[in-house]
Amino acid sequence: MTINCKGKLIDLTTPKVMGILNFTPDSFYDGGKYKSDSEIIHQVEKMLVEGADFIDIGAYSSRPNAAFVSEKEEISRITSVLNLIQRNFPNILISIDTFRSEVARVSLENGAAVINDISAGSLDKHMWDVVAQYNVPYIMMHMRGTPQTMHEFTQYEDLVKDILFCFSEKVKTARNRGINDIILDVGFGFSKTLEQNYELLHKLELFNLFELPTLVGVSRKSMIYKALNIEPSEALNGTTVINTIALQKGASILRVHDVKQAKEAIDLVSTLK
Repeated sequence: MTINCKGKLIDLTTPKVMGILNFTPDSFYDGGKYKSDSEIIHQVEKMLVEGADFIDIGAYSSRPNAAFVSEKEEISRITSVLNLIQRNFPNILISIDTFRSEVARVSLENGAAVINDISAGSLDKHMWDVVAQYNVPYIMMHMRGTPQTMHEFTQYEDLVKDILFCFSEKVKTARNRGINDIILDVGFGFSKTLEQNYELLHKLELFNLFELPTLVGVSRKSMIYKALNIEPSEALNGTTVINTIALQKGASILRVHDVKQAKEAIDLVSTLK
């Protein structure tokens, strides 16, 4: 199983690590942590040294009730950091965390390799066309509503069945638009209750039916720290446990704040297999 990133085939037979770089002031874990160019460069270098295959950058927090960010501001934030990173790490593969097609287009024009869309095209109907035009891998995440309203949409007839059906429709649309490389993300923490997150984890292998790569993003999320009654800063061990379970169920990419521990989980699970 491979994806094409800027002409380079990435083999996902061995799972890969996507390091998270949020430079928004209100991200739930690392909000406001990286304020200067030197801090950003240092963090990216750290993640690359620890084994990150991709760096995922976002300028609009998707946590519940996050502050609104205009499209103009999101573009300004992303392009400045995108260009900074590429000047220092010219061979890097950068994923852009956005649900806006114009942000995606400008980012791809400036060297981004992957689009990571929390809405899977639901919040901007032009996203499909931009991804197809630039022929880049597209991460489609399941979410209902918006980051501001998703907590209101946790009612399902059958959680897993409903999400499988949603993905079947989304994959069909993407294929019809000419999108070749599709990655599925079930959206842990997005329009799901604590109990629903664990039901989804328990049945995660069912999403292998699509024969597409799957991305799992649980890093320090509330499904971990609320279940353990701890803070996000204390949730690294829990994150590693959930990532290990996800790998055993077929996850292709781990999206994480802590690259070293994710890479070790991959190495150990690969050894077990």
